[in-house]
Amino acid sequence: MTSTVNCSKKTKQRMKKIIFFIGFLLFAHPVFAPVKDTFTAAEMQSISVPTPGLFDRSKAFRIDFGTLKASDYSFPLPVGKAELTDNASSLRITTSKGDAVKAMFGGVVRLSRNISGQGNVIVLRHDNGLETVYAHNAQNLVKVGERVNAGKTIAIVGGDGESDYLDFAIMVNGARINPATLIEPKSHRLRAQQVTFTKNGARVNVAVEKNNEETTPETDKDPFEKSSTFALNLDKINPKRWAYPLPGSHVISPYGGKRRHGGVDLKTKPNDKIVAAFDGTVTLSGPHYGYGNCIKIKHAYGFETLYSHQSKNFVKVGQKVKAGEVIGLTGRTGRATTEHLHFEVHFRGKRYNPNILFNHQTRQLQHVTLTLNRNGNISSKPN
Repeated sequence: MTSTVNCSKKTKQRMKKIIFFIGFLLFAHPVFAPVKDTFTAAEMQSISVPTPGLFDRSKAFRIDFGTLKASDYSFPLPVGKAELTDNASSLRITTSKGDAVKAMFGGVVRLSRNISGQGNVIVLRHDNGLETVYAHNAQNLVKVGERVNAGKTIAIVGGDGESDYLDFAIMVNGARINPATLIEPKSHRLRAQQVTFTKNGARVNVAVEKNNEETTPETDKDPFEKSSTFALNLDKINPKRWAYPLPGSHVISPYGGKRRHGGVDLKTKPNDKIVAAFDGTVTLSGPHYGYGNCIKIKHAYGFETLYSHQSKNFVKVGQKVKAGEVIGLTGRTGRATTEHLHFEVHFRGKRYNPNILFNHQTRQLQHVTLTLNRNGNISSKPN
């Protein structure tokens, strides 16, 4: 009799463990059914509607944004300047007339119509359970039920007639969340993190768990102490540790060419803010030959960046700076015919095309792994 009771207790304990494990799998790794391509009248007319079946299998689901490939994500306006609205429910992304609006993730068009006060609006329902909203478009280029991939052009940017902009929002089950939870507005990067969305009555709670694989460069550490080569995955660099040197700029003169241009020329407007590309230490700040007002910063792994033609420098030699810190203003000092930033990248004494690090169209770090060599050579491999 005792043996039977003990066996029963063990069986119950095992069953509890199995049930708990199954519950954990459903919680942490939900399997979304394919997004349907037909929608109800309410879904096709209203921006904010609950997503049918989103929480049928579990009260929570998780997305690991750190595992996405470069082709799985696109910032809605890659060359735009993004700022959170006052209530942090959306991003206002300003750009130039005629710019193309891109789909953030792959999914299906749930809504594509004109809505009073918001102009032409598109809502995409994505395979990962989220929805994104694109408002104030001059023209919508997709129809309800159409499947799109991340990066597909879905609209032409509009605005209010005075400025050209897109109002962009992210929704979970019809409720908006702060876009900066998932996106770094200044760099346009998708944050490498796991996010859990939990249904709590009529609300959805959002919990963020940052990935531990981010790389935090150390300026004084020698990466070649144990080996002659070092692999640097740019996707793993902590987003707080880098910044595009002139946000909102466009290239007016590329690297190389017939005149052997030693950097890339970036232009916005006179006296615009120039920021440090990475954490580092200032090694030069002042007039320097044809560069005019020039700044050099020493960074981790043996990299240096150079910024020139400034109307004014804000940093001094020996000063430690953080990525994104304002270091000067655009000007035309030295041999310059217009106000701009001349930007160079050096590695262990050798000059490189800055696009080895930065994609100048998206103003993000390249999605590559660099193999750095002690002798100053660099090779690049797509991630």
